[in-house]
Amino acid sequence: MALPQHQQPAMLDGVKEFLLRIAASGYFPATAFIKNQPDKASLRVFNDDIKLEIVSHCWNYARFFVYQLSSLVKYPPTHMQVRLTVFYSAEDVETAKLLKHFQTIEVPNVEWNFQELPTPLLMRRAIGRNHASKHTKADWIWFADCDMVFHEGCLDTLEQLLKGRQDILLFPDTLLVTPLLTEADPMISAGKDKTTLLEVDKTKFKPRKFDRATGAIQIIHGDVARQCGYCDDLAVYQKPKYHWTKTYEDRAVRWLLGTQGTPIALPNLLLIRHAEKGRYKENSKISVVRKTIRRIKSALINK
Repeated sequence: MALPQHQQPAMLDGVKEFLLRIAASGYFPATAFIKNQPDKASLRVFNDDIKLEIVSHCWNYARFFVYQLSSLVKYPPTHMQVRLTVFYSAEDVETAKLLKHFQTIEVPNVEWNFQELPTPLLMRRAIGRNHASKHTKADWIWFADCDMVFHEGCLDTLEQLLKGRQDILLFPDTLLVTPLLTEADPMISAGKDKTTLLEVDKTKFKPRKFDRATGAIQIIHGDVARQCGYCDDLAVYQKPKYHWTKTYEDRAVRWLLGTQGTPIALPNLLLIRHAEKGRYKENSKISVVRKTIRRIKSALINK
């Protein structure tokens, strides 16, 4: 039976994404897919007045995102200039309210850059990340998640570590992470207050090691970002989605850039983990399946 006309492009894109995941695993050379692979030796070195752009996406995560925003207010960088770019949708009313409140707070060395997107463009994080990459004026750009917290000393240490570096891609090799928190946890409940600067309970966090630049720990040299974008040459990753999906773009980025990233050690970089994502329709099949998978992974491999 033939698929309806509107389902055919979506299925074709799904096949393309699957094939790209295979290619990015090392079965095909990235040079066949990227027009401007970066040359590490040609990258500029920055030593003074370093500028960093942090890019986050937020969809139905305001109760976690308030901790990231609060951390930038409470622990701003001392010498580095940070621009926080946030992509969000007006359909997410709670996030819109949260950003409206923080927009009024002036923070030394921190610039707010809140960018509203149509929801289908927000769902595909590579679209916002690609736009930010190609337009950034920063020396380095960090693709983060909105449930990450930059606690005391984190950004000041990063500023020192970025001096004199000529790396294509960096990543923090250790995060402090919570167990999977439920909606009843006091930290998540407190996050529903959108007008108060909040502090995390650091006793809930334990270290977890990483061996590559993945997810929310991708810090790319600004020259590389402007030259290569974020999966700019992979058209299927620049198409909108109509529901929040798991991304595989970070694997493609490492493949295209020809590196797993160089590890750096940052103190007090925190990640809030939660059993219920809140991005999928409540009690839907995909919500139940993803929740079960997260709990199994957490129990077996602490991920």
